[in-house]
Amino acid sequence: MKHSHEVGIFILVLQYKLKKEIRWKKYPGKAKLKLPVSKYDFRLLSSDKSKVLVDKASYAKVMKRFRAIEFFKRRK
Repeated sequence: MKHSHEVGIFILVLQYKLKKEIRWKKYPGKAKLKLPVSKYDFRLLSSDKSKVLVDKASYAKVMKRFRAIEFFKRRK
């Protein structure tokens, strides 16, 4: 079994849901959200959705972790 840092392409999956909802949806982009990001919960998953990288958090926290992962992905 390969570890994520050994895989050539490691895509992150960002999901969102309204705070009162149960079901997570694929994030369409900030511009397509109907309400401000403060009304939603976000989470970050591995590309195969088997590992939760950031569990239910604010947009700012999830994006901070997303950027950190992207930075280390590109650093060799």
